[in-house]
Amino acid sequence: MRNKLLLIVGVLFFLIGCTENENEITLPDGIPDFVKESDFSSIDWEKKAVPFGDRGIVGNENKSGVIGAEMPSLNGQKWMWHLWDVDNLGELTVVGYHRESNKVHQILTTGWSTQLGGGNNGADAHAPSSVKIPEKGEWAILLYVDEQLFDILVFDIKE
Repeated sequence: MRNKLLLIVGVLFFLIGCTENENEITLPDGIPDFVKESDFSSIDWEKKAVPFGDRGIVGNENKSGVIGAEMPSLNGQKWMWHLWDVDNLGELTVVGYHRESNKVHQILTTGWSTQLGGGNNGADAHAPSSVKIPEKGEWAILLYVDEQLFDILVFDIKE
């Protein structure tokens, strides 16, 4: 009887450990060192990116937004990133996180980062890019400016 109880307890611990590991985030090889697993805990999935202004920008008003995000992105698309309250025109790093799979992806087609340019469409900085979203679903796009987490955009990518 005692052996059966120990076996059941052992199996339960194993199953609990496996379940917890399914939600664990693993950063892919080659991702910049300043991106931390803890950054993903600050995602608010209820705070979806919304359209604002008259230029077709979708994002978090007066913080960050994208022109092109409302277009199909699974086969590639051009997105124009817009950032407010940016003093230094350094690098913009873009990290995609797929909610359903718990996987982190590079979504810029040219690498993890791109150079920011000056003001555009009322924003303090902008950057054109090509993106490819690997699959449908809810995505958190973490934006880093000069190696610091700047903002998180949440999109529901359907096509």
